[in-house]
Amino acid sequence: MKNLMNKKITTLITLFTIFLGSSSFSQNISLEATYGTINLDAGFTPDPMTYKVKSGGSIDASSLGNSCAGYIADAPDFQFTFSPGLLSLWVSVISSADTTLVINTPSGSWICDDDSGGNLDPSINFKDPASGVYDVWIGTYSSTSIYDATLYISELGQYGN
Repeated sequence: MKNLMNKKITTLITLFTIFLGSSSFSQNISLEATYGTINLDAGFTPDPMTYKVKSGGSIDASSLGNSCAGYIADAPDFQFTFSPGLLSLWVSVISSADTTLVINTPSGSWICDDDSGGNLDPSINFKDPASGVYDVWIGTYSSTSIYDATLYISELGQYGN
């Protein structure tokens, strides 16, 4: 009986270790954003807010589901806390490279886009944005490539080519 109990405990420990090990390859929203953090209230100015970032990373975003694509970093590229009003919230990226956009919303959902902004640029429209923290990653289609990109946050519309 004791041997059987020890085997069960060993199996549970092994499964727990595998689970913890696999989670180290996912995004870590508790890490400090690489390119900045800001608090935004409805009606913020200037609109759009723009931030220079570098896209890419070594983590395959498709593991997040929801049509996520590209390779992204572990830590968010940018983080903002938003208090909405009556307008939509747009998050867009412009780059000379084919980029993707991955956002962890205040509810913990993953929202992703590839080319909705035109010219291989991603854009996401939150028609009824939630209040809270948005963690943003900008991806590329190569795990070894990093490109210059500009992140746009706006209530007035999509920014893209």
